[in-house]
Amino acid sequence: RVNVLPLGSAALAGTTFPIDRLWVARELGFRTISANSMDAVSDRDFVLEFLSAGAILMMHFSRLAEELVLWSGSEFDFVAIEDAFCTGSSIMPQKKNPDVAELIRGKTGRVYGNLMAALTLMKGLPLTYNRDLQEDKEPVFDTVDTLLSSTRLLARMFPRIVFKAQVMKKATAQGHLLATDLADYLVGKGLDFRNAHRIVGEIVAYALKNEKELLQIPLALLQQYSPVFDQDVFPWLDLETALARRNTPGGTAPGQVRQALKKMERKLCRPDYPF
Repeated sequence: RVNVLPLGSAALAGTTFPIDRLWVARELGFRTISANSMDAVSDRDFVLEFLSAGAILMMHFSRLAEELVLWSGSEFDFVAIEDAFCTGSSIMPQKKNPDVAELIRGKTGRVYGNLMAALTLMKGLPLTYNRDLQEDKEPVFDTVDTLLSSTRLLARMFPRIVFKAQVMKKATAQGHLLATDLADYLVGKGLDFRNAHRIVGEIVAYALKNEKELLQIPLALLQQYSPVFDQDVFPWLDLETALARRNTPGGTAPGQVRQALKKMERKLCRPDYPF
């Protein structure tokens, strides 16, 4: 989309010299020539598209960074980030700040600002070239620098993150995580989902009131909410079994996750992969 030769457009209306633009394009390695000289001089869509793509990429980086910030806190304690990517507090000796993740999250606003600056720059310009357009350079260069540094830091940090699987697994035993699976069980027994949803909602309300998890509720009590409950309900409240049931492409079953990882690894190993 940007491999287009503008040479020959001159200031706005095209050159008066009889040059062979297609020949020049071939010699210089361009895919084609610009179709409209006024557009070639005044257009900055390629800048806006790059800044937009950069903003979207930083948005994903920021969401990932936010997960790490949350997960590294004592409230979750799901991950431990290597000290090289953290700093201590200026006043609290025990505190460990996930600085790299926080800074990447903050840099996202900078890239958003670059996109908005370029959009605002373009919105009121008449055709064709205006001196205002010299202001398109700084947002582009700054976004390039921010994307490169953020990508490199994330790539270095991730292999040095310890994911605490047992802590994560323990957290899944709380909060009635498998209530939807319980509703799915009822649907499998012939109930419509509307009623299944209502029944499980009542069961969860009982569990909350009595400070119990779903697995702690005896079968006899479950049957008071619906007679279709049977002994085979309890495997539906097992985490590994619940994961295995989500065995569709894109699902979270371990086999599907492994398949998705292999697919991405094959893509990354391709020499022509568009990084």
